[in-house]
Amino acid sequence: MKLRDAIEGRIDVKRWDLKKPDWRRIIRAIDAARFGATAGNHFAVRFILVEDEGVIKKLADASQQKFISKAKYVVVAVSDDSGLVRSYDKRGKEYCSRHAGAVIGNFLLGLEEEKLVTSWVWYYVDEQVKRVLGIPGNLNVEGIFPIGRRSKISKERGRAMKLENILYFGKYGERKMRPHTKLKRASI
Repeated sequence: MKLRDAIEGRIDVKRWDLKKPDWRRIIRAIDAARFGATAGNHFAVRFILVEDEGVIKKLADASQQKFISKAKYVVVAVSDDSGLVRSYDKRGKEYCSRHAGAVIGNFLLGLEEEKLVTSWVWYYVDEQVKRVLGIPGNLNVEGIFPIGRRSKISKERGRAMKLENILYFGKYGERKMRPHTKLKRASI
């Protein structure tokens, strides 16, 4: 699969084929996450792959989103900003958040390449998720990802913004690119 196809094909899906996906495909998607951008080469994100139906139900309860309980696998992304805070002081927390976004982006594209679907669940009670999975209190839950196989229902698209609505030139709000001028040696 070409990268552009994976980017344009990836969508958040809350309904999927009920057949259990091959766990190896999920591991390959997590492997793709390792190549996300980092600050100072501090890899701060870890993944927990959950298969136990009882635990998945508890995660669905912690997020107050029932569709999660229908998943055969759930991945939870967790970050530890301590190394980044040691290296970058207060900015380390911000860098960790950016790093988590980059890593999770790679993970989502990896799932798309493996023909698996998910929805990045952002709302959950952190302390409940930590308690259910034994996550230490100083770590951050970055997202819950119920994973399934793509179904006919999950092929819908339509969420992408138009390029002209997100691109500015030179400064914020400038929608037109200034005409290019040829540089002369004397002007450099």
